[in-house]
Amino acid sequence: MIQSLSDTILLNNKTEIPGLGLGVFQIPNDETAEVVKNGIINGYRLIDTAQIYGNEEGTGQGIQDGLVATGLKREDLFITSKVWNDHLTYDETIASFNESLKKLQTDYLDLFLIHWPGKDGIKASWEALEALYFEGKIKAIGVSNFEVHHLKELLSYAKVVPVINQIELHPKLSQESIRNFAAQHGIKIQAWSPLMQGQLLKHPVIEEIATKYNKSTAQIILRWDLQQEILLVVKSVHANRMKSNADVFDFELDEADMARITALNESLRVGPNPDEFNF
Repeated sequence: MIQSLSDTILLNNKTEIPGLGLGVFQIPNDETAEVVKNGIINGYRLIDTAQIYGNEEGTGQGIQDGLVATGLKREDLFITSKVWNDHLTYDETIASFNESLKKLQTDYLDLFLIHWPGKDGIKASWEALEALYFEGKIKAIGVSNFEVHHLKELLSYAKVVPVINQIELHPKLSQESIRNFAAQHGIKIQAWSPLMQGQLLKHPVIEEIATKYNKSTAQIILRWDLQQEILLVVKSVHANRMKSNADVFDFELDEADMARITALNESLRVGPNPDEFNF
């Protein structure tokens, strides 16, 4: 289990990924640089963006500013982006990746994901990701929003097993079947929207547990994830919230409280259903 923002978990290709990272979903491009810089200053070493977010340029500038402010080097950070795979061809995926590199001001990515499975449109893109991986332009490749049947299809032809499946996951959507399948194949789960876009912060069960541990409800939820070795991407535009979200390493939820939070599952989403969402 990770014990700090800089602690890492080993992926199936021996790449190390920080367990808790900063996401920039829905942050306007002209505001992203400041957010990312502040994140790096406040100890975040994983920065997660995507082509569809429209803020890779701001993310890239924020990374440069953060490196200057902290004296860190590029290799001290873990940068993730995602291809918006709308039935892209092999060549289109390569071109799309190169555009991301340019915007992010880097010559490699630590992790590149297929953002959504779509409808039977990922094979060419995955083959392109594999080629980029074998060339050393990406340290690790993975997927996002894949259901079990999507993973099975991918594994039927993949030369490289994805390192990660980044999915919506929170106490109201615990994703047990996907987590179990991924574990059987050495695929780590990374949660997006772990706080259910704030909808869980006033939940009475979580509020009661938070009072017991003298922590915020957000910290209780993030700790629930960490104790299950679920990787996290958490968004915040405010430095004080960034610090608060990272203040989850000095306590441990007992088994009874873990079980109470897990029991909140209703298979309830705030994002699209991958089986219904086709770009």
